[in-house]
Amino acid sequence: MYPPKPESTYPPATATGVPVSSADQYYAPSGPAAFQVYSQAPGPWSTGLCECFDDCSNCLITCFCPCITFGQIAEIVDKGSTSCGASGALYALIMWVTGCGCLYSCFYRSKLRAQYSLQESPCNDCLVHCCCETCALCQEYRELKRRGFDMVIGWHANMEKRGHGQGATVPPGIQGGMSR
Repeated sequence: MYPPKPESTYPPATATGVPVSSADQYYAPSGPAAFQVYSQAPGPWSTGLCECFDDCSNCLITCFCPCITFGQIAEIVDKGSTSCGASGALYALIMWVTGCGCLYSCFYRSKLRAQYSLQESPCNDCLVHCCCETCALCQEYRELKRRGFDMVIGWHANMEKRGHGQGATVPPGIQGGMSR
């Protein structure tokens, strides 16, 4: 569409000695034609993988019915585009058919990490979910809770609570029928 600019018009890249993957980079325009690459290093999780004692009630719910916790996480991570019930039901179906709910839930861990720039620790997302599904779900639940989400009320109620839903316009009132 547009001819490429010669390499000499781009600012030289600075070497930091720290390898940066493409998932950790974002582009911010610094002028009409040039773009610079900034690196945002992933931060740590607010709690460890096995720190389930912070929220014993969620730990028990996740142990006996992980589809509930997963549904709550999925609704927040998807920003309300999927409901808690639909995500939880799909998780339960996958768990019932394959016996491995981690096939579905590991993708939500990746989405959560990308949204909040969290480290991929202690290992790969799918491996964390395959080896310790309940601990991974509990950690994700605690992370969202510590970021200010009330996990019980869902995405839309959280947005209203934070004041994002107050800017709605009210339609004008309808007057009574025709009059002479």
